[in-house]
Amino acid sequence: MFNWLQQIANWIIYSIFGLSPQSHWGQSLNFFVFDTIKIAILLFVITVVMGIVNSYFPVDKVRNFLSRNKMYGLEYLFASSFGVITPFCSCSSVPLFIGFVKGGIPLGITFTYLITAPLVNEVAIAIFAGAFGFKVTALYVGTGIVLGIIGGFVLGKLKLEKHLSPWVQNIITNAQTEEELQEERLTLIQRMPLILKEAFNIVKGVSLYIIIGIAIGGLMHGFLPTGFFEHYINKGQWYAVPLAVLMGVPMYSNAAGVIPVVQVLVAKGVPLGTAIAFMMGVIGLSLPEAMLLKKIMNWKMIAIYFGTTAFFMILSGYIFNIIL
Repeated sequence: MFNWLQQIANWIIYSIFGLSPQSHWGQSLNFFVFDTIKIAILLFVITVVMGIVNSYFPVDKVRNFLSRNKMYGLEYLFASSFGVITPFCSCSSVPLFIGFVKGGIPLGITFTYLITAPLVNEVAIAIFAGAFGFKVTALYVGTGIVLGIIGGFVLGKLKLEKHLSPWVQNIITNAQTEEELQEERLTLIQRMPLILKEAFNIVKGVSLYIIIGIAIGGLMHGFLPTGFFEHYINKGQWYAVPLAVLMGVPMYSNAAGVIPVVQVLVAKGVPLGTAIAFMMGVIGLSLPEAMLLKKIMNWKMIAIYFGTTAFFMILSGYIFNIIL
């Protein structure tokens, strides 16, 4: 689908700049130009599509709907699906998570959203599709949704409400039903200028992460010796997947920054499941996220959340290595 773009990247790097396709810098810069343009195109298109979806599902309306209706377990799927269509990283999803808790939505459902939102969203889908193709992307999206549902369900069964901060518990106790906001009746044509503007702002907002991530990936692609990562994390080492997740947690980034790096790891011989587990650790769990969560829960609850989520990430990594 992007052969035309590869030809442009080849022309820019090898003809205009005169670099050799066999040189380290030639390979690195070619990777950088090709992936930067490709990801920007995919990201904008998919963000516009998701913007149309988001425009018909306002956050306040979703929160009120979940808190007022019995869905017999389907609320976990709904929360996970809502996480897919919100373009947030682990930290930026926390404010909405707080809004869910304040709105009286059960903790298991709010955790389902918190797990899914950074892992699977239009940014991740766009970049992942460009890096690994639509078949692997579909499997990754499905795994992320299931991970969010199971993780949220398990955390909900642990009855962790007592570990919420006194501030949040007081808000829940005294919460009053909010009045429904009047939804402005707009046609799709009337909504499009705002949707396009928001899509542009999202692309602009993550552009630095994209450039940094692809630059790192490009340098690794051109300069990292073949076999470097096989020595540390490969199929022959049972601890490779857990180690990948643990290595990912301190390396806070979003999908735009880490997926290009994962693409290079796979090219260098790291099994796809292990690389995906690393990516999940980077974008799904982070130390800044833990600091934000400290505002609404104690450290024990944070540790339980991180431990449970990390366990399912590791399990997903092993499953991907078996399937792919």
